[in-house]
Amino acid sequence: MSKKSAQKFAVGSYVVYPTHGVGKIVGEETQSIGEIELRVFVIEFKKDKMTLRVPVHRAEAAGLRNISNTDEIKKAIDVLKGKAKTSRGMWSRRAQEYEAKINSGNIISIAEVVRDLHKNVDQSERSYSERMIYESALGRLAGELAAAEDVELKDASDKLLKMLRKVAA
Repeated sequence: MSKKSAQKFAVGSYVVYPTHGVGKIVGEETQSIGEIELRVFVIEFKKDKMTLRVPVHRAEAAGLRNISNTDEIKKAIDVLKGKAKTSRGMWSRRAQEYEAKINSGNIISIAEVVRDLHKNVDQSERSYSERMIYESALGRLAGELAAAEDVELKDASDKLLKMLRKVAA
């Protein structure tokens, strides 16, 4: 199994870790824990100034995945262009659902959150938590788009916001 994971994830490549978003594998090292030697990927998340070590043999089980391919990005963009789903339930329950979607690391789920929360983006009565969840989802989506298209994060964010404004108009 570790050979398969080691081949799937390469040092120098960008990956998505569900609860942290896009990071870059900056190395692979062996750590000794007592008598046991453990191979780990060293993943750097520049935006959060954080380094994460994920055991090679548990990388996929932990939810680590490669950056989405062109087809997956296109599907996420199509989701953004779709009609926002409005839920009438309590905000606290919806907020939990949105957080779960963001932390799933699934690009389609993250795009759904951005689409659903973008409708209120310019409303002053929008709650702080709603704004934070929206910005978190938008940041994750932009981060993956930037890595996939090899562009700066700001350019990816601008591209997404421009498209969202066009859909809203």
